[in-house]
Amino acid sequence: MAVRPTAEQAGPVPGATQWQAEVEVTHGVGLHARPSVTFTRLAKSFPCSIEVEVNGSGAWLNGKSIVKIIGARIRKGSILRIRAEGFRGAEAVTALRELIERDFDEGFDEDRER
Repeated sequence: MAVRPTAEQAGPVPGATQWQAEVEVTHGVGLHARPSVTFTRLAKSFPCSIEVEVNGSGAWLNGKSIVKIIGARIRKGSILRIRAEGFRGAEAVTALRELIERDFDEGFDEDRER
């Protein structure tokens, strides 16, 4: 899915745009400890705000908080909406979406995990 700006404008910063994308979690066990740490570490590397919504819940979680991401119990098949607002927001959304699509670079093998 292409990353594109929404119609929403950021608060007091003229011309700032909010970026978002949807992605399905395909990692065999979802966002357990290692993938959650990888996700939040990458999110923290960007100077913008990053939020995540799980399965259309309407609740937006701080994408830089390991406690919030692990606590969401995100499983395989979950649909995540990632949004970022501020400087390098588009880059952040793209990087996080690609990380999820690459299964957090773990090379998960379901047979090996059983």
